[in-house]
Amino acid sequence: MFKKILIANRGEIACRVIKTARKMGIQTVAVYSDADRNALHVEMADEAVHIGDSPAAKSYLIIDRIIKACKQTKAEAVHPGYGFLSENKEFQKALAKEKIVFIGPDAKAIEAMGDKITSKKLADKAGVSTVPGFMGVIKDTAHAKKIAAEVGFPVMLKASAGGGGKGMRIARNASEVQEGFERSTSEAKSSFGDDRVFIEKYIEQPRHIEIQVLADRHGNTIYLGERECSIQRRHQKVIEEAPSPFIDAKTRKAMGEQAVALAKAVDYVSAGTVEFIVDAKKNFYFLEMNTRLQVEHPVTELVTGLDLVELMIRVAAGEKLPLKQAGVKLNGWALESRIYAEDPYRNFLPSTGRLVRYIPPVEGKHVRVDTGVQQGGEISVFYDPMIAKLCTWAKDRKAATAQMRAALDAYYIRGVSHNIPFLASVMSKKRFEDGRLSTNFIAEEYPDGFSEADLPAQEPTTLIAVAALVHDAYARRVAKISGQIPGHGRIMPDTWTVVVKHNGKKDEYPVWIAPKQDESDGIGGGTAKVGKKTVQVKSDWTFGAPLFIGEVNGKPITIQIDREPVGYRVFHDGAQLDLDVYTARQAELARLMLHKPPPDLTKFLLSPMPGLLVSVAAKEGQEIKAGETLAIVEAMKMENVLKAERDGVVKKVYETNGASLAVDQMILEFE
Repeated sequence: MFKKILIANRGEIACRVIKTARKMGIQTVAVYSDADRNALHVEMADEAVHIGDSPAAKSYLIIDRIIKACKQTKAEAVHPGYGFLSENKEFQKALAKEKIVFIGPDAKAIEAMGDKITSKKLADKAGVSTVPGFMGVIKDTAHAKKIAAEVGFPVMLKASAGGGGKGMRIARNASEVQEGFERSTSEAKSSFGDDRVFIEKYIEQPRHIEIQVLADRHGNTIYLGERECSIQRRHQKVIEEAPSPFIDAKTRKAMGEQAVALAKAVDYVSAGTVEFIVDAKKNFYFLEMNTRLQVEHPVTELVTGLDLVELMIRVAAGEKLPLKQAGVKLNGWALESRIYAEDPYRNFLPSTGRLVRYIPPVEGKHVRVDTGVQQGGEISVFYDPMIAKLCTWAKDRKAATAQMRAALDAYYIRGVSHNIPFLASVMSKKRFEDGRLSTNFIAEEYPDGFSEADLPAQEPTTLIAVAALVHDAYARRVAKISGQIPGHGRIMPDTWTVVVKHNGKKDEYPVWIAPKQDESDGIGGGTAKVGKKTVQVKSDWTFGAPLFIGEVNGKPITIQIDREPVGYRVFHDGAQLDLDVYTARQAELARLMLHKPPPDLTKFLLSPMPGLLVSVAAKEGQEIKAGETLAIVEAMKMENVLKAERDGVVKKVYETNGASLAVDQMILEFE
């Protein structure tokens, strides 16, 4: 077995590999860029080597620097994680030349499966079902339009060397083919250094289901069941689960055997994933093979009890897999939610900045958190916006979903926007509960984008009662200040007025409370009456604690509670509620306060996210029409096209190509 391995990656996957290596008694080496100097994976590893500037192209993607770090630290093997160099055949070859073991497949398999065009031809030859399409390289826009018409709309344009949703576009007509081809080739070139794009038939109402395979160098290749990855946005997976609520034993066996056949066709070794598109009649078609560890591998680990990273390391060291196909057993149900630094209320645009407070849920039998960040760390513009992968396991899907919703309530993140409200919304959808999924789920369930109206219906009584009890506890602590004249201590009210502020409206609720007494460091609970409803609260909440964990009317509940300069902000089940708690007299005076409307910014084109201004398409004095492209902003390796919402005239251009933009920074002003 290896004594020391280097992880050629960053973030949560680097931390994940380090955990397993530590368990196996293997020393680890981290590599880091300027932006990651203080990152968690650097702190966790036994050694760390600086490999370059912040952009991945100047650090994590430079093969020579990774090999130099291996020699410098005497690392015997390299785990590539996912992304970056994980599917780069030249990296595997360069390591082999230096007699450093690549913890993954050989260059032959990487090359064959890494190119989507070649892999489809090999899959077809191996007897694997494939999607109709054009397997050659597309020359230009005109060629793309011709092919799309021959295949038949709708079609999918894909970067041949792509992955992670980069360089992918759906086109339903010729004009969409043109724009999609231009964007796909541009993204493919910037992300992978390869601008080749191919076209295939787009399957309507498809499910994205993938099979995990494992193979050693002794002829043993097995599959570990399937993962359902249909909940996607912009072709990026958002929620995954194992097993799939759609796949039966017969289909699972057929898909698994085809996946194994494909792996054997290229002499595959290590962990890999064969992805399929499955239609409503359970017909399945080969999509691609990822010759690396998948982001969503934890759900497979949770239902099989296997450590895929450990098995990858052991296979790379020449060991046999410890089990055959008959020994693979699926136990229970697992879900994974990807926690992203993005603003779901602003079309999921990336959010960068410092994690001012970061408290993940407590891990245990039912909850697992794979993360690469910690409190005080920074979400950088240079890399993927993933904060963590939150996983839950239970005996069945319903229980695993309940565990996930509770864990999302307990995930406390401040300093950047995040997608937890959206994840909570998805979990609450009847269609999700029923397992009626497709890759169109998000587009169909959120046709106008995500908004507060999409959150689970909130009964505010519980949150109002908790806010009143918390405020009463703070008030009672203040009332106990020393130095008071005997007999003149502050008299505490037993009724508070809670004002709920929502969408510019204010609703008042008188709340009578009877808190538990003699709780000097917080509350032990109590009784609250909100209107005619009585709420019994039990909790060990203490002053300043961000999480209110307890029971309300006998049911467990977790509420995030922030004390604001005025009032409280509470979070539960994805929803945010702003509350003020007043005495009767304070409420009377608050009603007299004037409301200041927000400034009118409709005359400006603002950058919806931090990023790089790739291009400005409008000039001062230019007349523009609704739908015209005004600017392109690149953030987190994705190009975002900003279009005119209505006709107008450009009055002033504030920024030029190449400018670094902050969120809401002015780009253009209109007449």
